[in-house]
Amino acid sequence: MKAITVYQPWASLIAVGAKKYETRSWSTNYRGPIAIHAGKKPFTNNEYTDGELYPFAYALNLPDIYSFDTLTLGAVIATAELVDCHKIIARYGDNHPCIHYQPFNAYMQEIPIIGNELLLGDWTPGRYAWELTNVKMLPEPIPVRGQQGLWEWKEQLK
Repeated sequence: MKAITVYQPWASLIAVGAKKYETRSWSTNYRGPIAIHAGKKPFTNNEYTDGELYPFAYALNLPDIYSFDTLTLGAVIATAELVDCHKIIARYGDNHPCIHYQPFNAYMQEIPIIGNELLLGDWTPGRYAWELTNVKMLPEPIPVRGQQGLWEWKEQLK
């Protein structure tokens, strides 16, 4: 199964279903099952204001904004289906980022990103939004060393 390493708290946000899109600087043609691996790098919240952290903590059902160190590190924590990869574009009307659904043509569908999803990713135009569906959190994390890019996870799920 293909896998992607995602730093915390974003890996857990995917696992609990709060984050439908994983934003990346690169695109992929891969579609199919994907394991969500929580990277080993601990989350440091000193780059964020308290107000920016509340949606993260609330979505993860954490007791407060100082509890991110309780999240699992260095393990596969969920599986999902990677169903599409969308280019992020600027939308000039209301300043919300949008994603384009493929194929690019005159009737291209433009979807604005709003609400918590907007707070949980890097929606800089030119990046990509990997659309994840059918997310399932594993009953127990499976410790494994992650890698950059898409990588092959050989562990068998029970």
